[in-house]
Amino acid sequence: MFWKGRCIGCRACLPACPQGAISWENGPSTDGEKCVRCGACVEVCYAEAREMVGRQMTAAQVMTEIEQDIPFYDESGGGVTFSGGEPLAQPDFLLALLEACREQEIHTAVDTCGFAPWEVLDRIRGRVDLFLYDLKLMDDARHRKFTGVSNELILRNLKMLSEREHDIFLRVPIIPGVNDDDGFIRQMGKFAAALPHLGRVDILPYHQIAVEKYKRLNKVYDLPEARPPSDERLAEIAQTLRGFGLQVNIGG
Repeated sequence: MFWKGRCIGCRACLPACPQGAISWENGPSTDGEKCVRCGACVEVCYAEAREMVGRQMTAAQVMTEIEQDIPFYDESGGGVTFSGGEPLAQPDFLLALLEACREQEIHTAVDTCGFAPWEVLDRIRGRVDLFLYDLKLMDDARHRKFTGVSNELILRNLKMLSEREHDIFLRVPIIPGVNDDDGFIRQMGKFAAALPHLGRVDILPYHQIAVEKYKRLNKVYDLPEARPPSDERLAEIAQTLRGFGLQVNIGG
């Protein structure tokens, strides 16, 4: 990750990169195709403008970190949430952690978009105390447009989890111009109300926290014009959903 404001222009990163992935034109630029994330540029960056984020860990190493917080879980009644990214993309790793948490009697939640084969969910669901299940759009064509994939699998998995009476909080990010129209809200409310088992619906206001992170990762942010919804609009959406008999929470 690159922090532009920290860079002092020493250019030590250029000769340090063994792949020749860094060039200089009005500041440093990294070619993502050439970069192998070796960390050589980070080691020579005196100003700490370059930073390695994330590291590989075994399930045992993660559990060592988790176990340090057991007293807090005991005091608060909380537990561990596996999020991401998408935790279902690493099913073996996730399953190992869920089983380890169960042995320690630690409450577990899995925050997922639901886009995974049912076989993956079926493997883990018996070890999960709570699913935080994202739902972005009901219309398949619009879902493909904004996410790149169909929502058919996502909706089917949600129904199957609900039919098996798992604890589920449905989480709906409200993005103005994408999914904040009355048609989607009513369609989603009707769908959620028909689920046989659902704890509540959390409506999550869109925020722009990721904008700066995308810049640091040299990635293009596809929603530069989107703005957070107003409190008034969120209240309207919540009221519409409550009209379907749903328990609704703003935020979550």
